[in-house]
Amino acid sequence: MLPISLRPNGRRAVIVGGGDVAARKAESLAGAGFALFVVAERIDERLHSFLKANRVAFAQRRYQTPDLDDAAIVVVATDDSNLNAQIVADAKAAHALVCDATDPARGDFTMPATRHVGELTISVDSDGNAPAFSRRVVEQLADGLDASYADALRTLARMRSYAIETFAQQERAPILRALAMRPIAELARPPVTAICATRRSALAMVQSRTVAVALAKCAVVTTLLGVTTTGDRDRRTPIEQLGEVNVFVKELEAALREHRADFAVHSCKDLAGSMPDDMRITAISAREDARDAFCSERYCDFESLPAGAVVGTSSPRRRAALTALRPDLRYEPLRGNVDTRLRKLAGGQYDAIVLAVAGLERLGAGAKYVVPFPIDRVVPAVGQGALAVEMRAGDDRLYDLVRDAVNDPQSELCIVCERAALRAMRAGCSTPLGIHAHFAGETMIVDAFYAPAAQPPAKVRVERTISTLEAAQLLGEELAQQLKSSMWERTVIEE
Repeated sequence: MLPISLRPNGRRAVIVGGGDVAARKAESLAGAGFALFVVAERIDERLHSFLKANRVAFAQRRYQTPDLDDAAIVVVATDDSNLNAQIVADAKAAHALVCDATDPARGDFTMPATRHVGELTISVDSDGNAPAFSRRVVEQLADGLDASYADALRTLARMRSYAIETFAQQERAPILRALAMRPIAELARPPVTAICATRRSALAMVQSRTVAVALAKCAVVTTLLGVTTTGDRDRRTPIEQLGEVNVFVKELEAALREHRADFAVHSCKDLAGSMPDDMRITAISAREDARDAFCSERYCDFESLPAGAVVGTSSPRRRAALTALRPDLRYEPLRGNVDTRLRKLAGGQYDAIVLAVAGLERLGAGAKYVVPFPIDRVVPAVGQGALAVEMRAGDDRLYDLVRDAVNDPQSELCIVCERAALRAMRAGCSTPLGIHAHFAGETMIVDAFYAPAAQPPAKVRVERTISTLEAAQLLGEELAQQLKSSMWERTVIEE
């Protein structure tokens, strides 16, 4: 047996019979919206009153085969078993679905006991064997559902429309499944609406949509506000020469301050070490692959590049780390979004370029050869691979929802450690500094690379069992101190 919900869509239903069973079926079918016709030699008072009150077409006479013309479904409910068998045969010959209330096995379907709670329909079917018991069960179930369930269904209907309008097909089902499991008290409230400030680049839009998907699972309807940042307007000048800090962030923060947006989504590596007093990081996403990747259309890996080959990167950190590995190559500036950089690579302007693996994977982009660098060879930037959600300090309207939907506790511990080290180093975008933390079990392992001007680069690794944000911050500060000490000791020895 396959339970289904059938929409009438103006189709015709025919009931043959005039007793109490026929009356119940008529009430159900008319209530569902079918164009109903009833025929019977004798029509009892209950059914007759219902037909008159609801202006339902009927004929008080013996059944005739043409009564089933154009019928979508037929219900048989007479006391004559032979007549019922004939009507079932006629219905099947007319390609109409038929329910025999006197012999469920003879028909195509049975009609469950049904109750409506707002737009929520509760049905219980005993396969026609115990209709009274089905009614008892459905009444007990309905009595346990208050109006909040109907409100929850309205919220789910609105979120379904939003998901269909906004997200790709493969994203919708996980959203709707997650929503259906939210607490009823939460779903009974109307969906929360929010505006997300985001850069306009393809990668930034993908990242912000990722956060919007996570929030949709918590009944938050997000509108994206595209913002052009200083770093996006000038795609030629190396970042460290723009003369400003937060070149990919400050315009998004302005949108927050002006209440044009409720939150902003950033690549975590774009954030300065210290947040403005009126802003806070609300959530850190689960970290994706944080490594940098060698990309080339001609050479299979970094070691295969011939001496003098041109490698494109505008990152002082990447340049310093790569120069330490291959000082025989030419490192040239490379700006622009990911697809622009890949086009320049494909156009032959560079023999190879270096990009973040996470960005390539989010965009589904790449080159003929893409080979990630091991973290101990090229230490990633602080926060690389993770997203940060920024909000106004003190604005708690969305705080809990964003934390619940987006924040990954383990990634947050790693990013807090890295950013603490970044602050302690007083490093900016022009500093050739890489710091990366990850967990092995309960142990946090942090790698750091630092290459100040005219000095050989220093590498430091620290390991510690970490479980709190406070401990992660202290470990980051300790790492920075070790880096500084390492550089100071080298300077003393060289002098």
